[in-house]
Amino acid sequence: MAKEVSLVDDYVAEYQGIEAQMGDPEVAADQHLFRKLSKRYSELQPIIRANTELTRAQEDLEVAREMAYEDHDFQPEVERLEQETVELEEKLADLLAPRDERDGDDIIMEIKAGAGGEEAALFAGDLAKMYQKYAEKRGFTWDVLGLSESDLGGVKDMTVSIKAKTPSRDGVWSFLKFEGGVHRVQRIPVTESQGRIQTSAAGVLVYPEPDEVGSVEIDDKDIRVDVYRSSGKGGQGVNTTDSAVRITHLPTGLVVTCQKERSQIQNKARALQVLQARLDQMAAEAADAEAAEGRAAQVRTMDRSERIRTYNWPENRISDHRINYKANNLDTVLGGAMDDLITALQAAERAERLEAE
Repeated sequence: MAKEVSLVDDYVAEYQGIEAQMGDPEVAADQHLFRKLSKRYSELQPIIRANTELTRAQEDLEVAREMAYEDHDFQPEVERLEQETVELEEKLADLLAPRDERDGDDIIMEIKAGAGGEEAALFAGDLAKMYQKYAEKRGFTWDVLGLSESDLGGVKDMTVSIKAKTPSRDGVWSFLKFEGGVHRVQRIPVTESQGRIQTSAAGVLVYPEPDEVGSVEIDDKDIRVDVYRSSGKGGQGVNTTDSAVRITHLPTGLVVTCQKERSQIQNKARALQVLQARLDQMAAEAADAEAAEGRAAQVRTMDRSERIRTYNWPENRISDHRINYKANNLDTVLGGAMDDLITALQAAERAERLEAE
């Protein structure tokens, strides 16, 4: 308990310091710094609020006990405040529990068709629709940066920026970081004339988005920049100028594209931001792997090739293989109702973190 009190005191001091900084006109004029402070301020608010409520409840309880000592009619109030204090202590402890420091971040998501040809692309498209509907239900913004479609309207490759509209302790990363990996589908493809069930796959990459466009520091000699005409369904050109940008990071082989913006300069800046996000995530995962020291893989797999989930159409079943989660509501999940699945993944991650502590 003493450790928790000390931790809360540190957070209160940090919160008050940020509050003072944000009131400084010079800080307010620096948009990047002010946005960074606002984000941290929002992350600390739930802890400060819970601590304030707990302090008030503890003070009220002390007064109620003194009054009940003189008059037993106050005993029900004592019991109510005792229960409230216990609940607030548990709430504060939960807020102070170890968590992913990137949980407040926005994300970049890539969805790629895997083995299975046209059917894999159609499945990747289904995943994209699922995430878009979930993002809309959460009040997140969905911004497609690059898209390559198949002849039947499926997704060969898609890059999306998903952002929270306001800074929060629980940002987009805290909900969708579990989606990185290989997703497998079992169903009868629209291209299958014999009615046979087939298996295909799509890959999803998820990583935190850097704070700023244009602030990326990547050595020019380490990248190759290609420009091309934006394409639509089946590779058909949808632009009259070569404004789309493809950047290859030579040391790692990473390739990112952006065709959203109207100008080549804007697309290059956005593509560099996506590249930086991927490089940051690779470094973070390497550090996580080293810190794990041979322990079993964490809930959010660090091996992007690992199959994490199966979507079985004939049985309307979704299975997450990391936490042995199964539910026969695939149709509603594909409609964006991912809350139960994500809550289960968050609980498993929290248990892993508490055990590691």
